[in-house]
Amino acid sequence: MSKGRIFDDTVPLLAAAGIAVDPEATRSRKLILPTGDPGLRLIIVRASDVPTYVQYGAADLGVAGKDVLLEHGGDGLYQPIDLRIGLCRLCVAAREDFDYAQAVRRGARLRVATKYVDTARQHFAAKGVHVDLIKLYGSMELAPLVGLADVIVDVVSTGSTLRANHLVEVEEIMNISARLVVNQASLKTRAARLEPLLSRLEQAVAAQAASAVPS
Repeated sequence: MSKGRIFDDTVPLLAAAGIAVDPEATRSRKLILPTGDPGLRLIIVRASDVPTYVQYGAADLGVAGKDVLLEHGGDGLYQPIDLRIGLCRLCVAAREDFDYAQAVRRGARLRVATKYVDTARQHFAAKGVHVDLIKLYGSMELAPLVGLADVIVDVVSTGSTLRANHLVEVEEIMNISARLVVNQASLKTRAARLEPLLSRLEQAVAAQAASAVPS
């Protein structure tokens, strides 16, 4: 998994599933972390690399956002559990003074900055909108402000970064959450080891969801 919000949200689920993670270990620079289960270690990688490590068997399991999995394609991966963490949405955003509806309606060619190139391409193709896609890896909000792009496609949680840069959401593409992904070969060859873990994680997710529902 990757460090950050997904990591912070996953650790309590692991604990609820009987897998303790030492808080001191999470603050270290080590890339392989022990857990309370001697047969289970956590590998820390970039979020975009999680599906690749699982796909090629370097890890049996992984936690990745739906946005990352869509961009990766999901080859060789089984996605058995929506962990219901890392909640956000994938959106199109533009400058406050940009008339997105008019631009789309008249069939203008849009310049779109995003790191979700394949997802953005599919979205605009379904709408019949011609786009020039510009791949960026960070500071996406800057692109419309300096004229690099008309709009951006990016994940949005609170929208505070957009507002701070005078951008607005103009279209929601999809809701995003983190998923547990499993190497398909591992699930077959190590079923006795993995299936009980998957079951405990599924129960932990259900319990967390139940506790979040107002009484």
